Amino acid sequence: MTVTLYHNPACGTSRNVLAMIRAAGIEPVVVEYLKTPPTRADLDVLASRLVVPVRDLLRKRGTPYAELGLDDPTLADGDILDAIAAHPVLLNRPVVMTGQAARPCRPKETLFEILPQARLA
Repeated sequence: MTVTLYHNPACGTSRNVLAMIRAAGIEPVVVEYLKTPPTRADLDVLASRLVVPVRDLLRKRGTPYAELGLDDPTLADGDILDAIAAHPVLLNRPVVMTGQAARPCRPKETLFEILPQARLA
């Protein structure tokens, strides 16, 4: 099984989720999304597997969320993905994607929803 982790090593929750995945014996594909931002096509794949609304991918704190008007509830999913592609800091890390599902994993225990074999590390 391929597991992809959109990761920020400066984030404690992201580091914990990475450790939980590894504790289950899975070595994920780690994408440091601030160094290697996902393309719009990558985000489309991610969105197609989300088990939560696309809006849940948005990080508000410490980002241009308000300045970009992303608090508008009428924004289409595509507009949200365009904003994340243009400003990767908007991605609410960590995000875990498997072949079947994807979701932001904040708090870390939400990882169990898509990767039940994960273990607390």
